Amino acid sequence: MAYENILRDDRDGIAFVNINRPDKLNALNDATIGELQHCFDAITEDESVRAVIVSGTGDKAFIAGADIGELADTTPLTARPLAMKGQRLMSTIEATPKPVVAAINGFAFGGGCELALACHMRFAADSAVMGLPEVTLGIIPGYGGTQRLPRIIGKGRAMELILTAGRVDAAEAHRIGLVNKVFPAADLLAATEKTVRKMMSYGPVAVRMAIDAVNHGSEMPLEDGLNYEATFFGLLASTDDVREGMQAFLEKRAPAFQGR
Repeated sequence: MAYENILRDDRDGIAFVNINRPDKLNALNDATIGELQHCFDAITEDESVRAVIVSGTGDKAFIAGADIGELADTTPLTARPLAMKGQRLMSTIEATPKPVVAAINGFAFGGGCELALACHMRFAADSAVMGLPEVTLGIIPGYGGTQRLPRIIGKGRAMELILTAGRVDAAEAHRIGLVNKVFPAADLLAATEKTVRKMMSYGPVAVRMAIDAVNHGSEMPLEDGLNYEATFFGLLASTDDVREGMQAFLEKRAPAFQGR
């Protein structure tokens, strides 16, 4: 598929996915959501891709939000399907069985913040600003923000940010756990890639199962989550990778994982 609103560049196992609408501050319109859905569906099936870094084109915005021009034309009959389309994309990103890291290079408001929340980790430039300002438009976050934000930073802080349309800079986002790390803007992509490649050096089956265990187990009662974790722990014991990892440790050498 030829993309008009995003760029995908695969380099040595990493898919670099950039939202590419700089004249619109990379706002998520319907076409862009569709292209991202296709892109992440393809990445999930692409065995050559081991990890994903998502960012925005330019130095102003990661994703400045949804496309207000489109939202202004919604009706009760079209708004709910629009929200569900966005939610499906975010759920696909969250369920991607390979590490997905958001490199937040600027504004991440509304749908942009929601997309970052769906990623497994969030790294931010020191110039980044994040928030969910939907109530200023008379709407609420519709792509999962009301659900993922409290799970990440806690209910009280999430309520405050959503109900006050608050914005947080990178330092505050890091303090409250909204982002994992903050880097100087000029270093963001290189630092993100360095961390991603570190994850790629580990057992890919273990990484995939760890993502699944955290995503699903954290939504279960503790006892059920522990059983879910133990099941994966047992399954991994049958893999060639676990034997290679253990043997490499004993032999004091780097493991050569094969993903099986």
